[in-house]
Amino acid sequence: MNGNPEDITIISNGVKLEGKITSDGSVRVDGDVQGDVICKGNVTVGEMGEVNGQINADVITIGGKVNGSVNAKDKLVLESKANLKGDIFTKILVIEAGAKFDGKSSMGADSRESFKTSPSTQSNETGPGKN
Repeated sequence: MNGNPEDITIISNGVKLEGKITSDGSVRVDGDVQGDVICKGNVTVGEMGEVNGQINADVITIGGKVNGSVNAKDKLVLESKANLKGDIFTKILVIEAGAKFDGKSSMGADSRESFKTSPSTQSNETGPGKN
């Protein structure tokens, strides 16, 4: 079944979902998702929503809590009650007053690739016992 980019899947408040979500449309999370959310459309995490996993989408709006990296192809919006613990990859970043963000950010058309190859994000291969 081919998804319509205008289709919206809603994970309602009180719903707990464990596993990976993939969608050709958009997703709104007002419940609790334990896993990755990967969409060709947009992802919105409402004020009561929580995602523990990565989020990949065109436009991502966070009003709730996210623990994991966020890759917004076009734009990421952190609303005033957002709490994000994870790295950001996006072209456009909007952070409202009151939003909390703990992680690294990389912006630009090729931000995802440059962030992957940055020495500070790679594992320490010269640590104890690896010389």
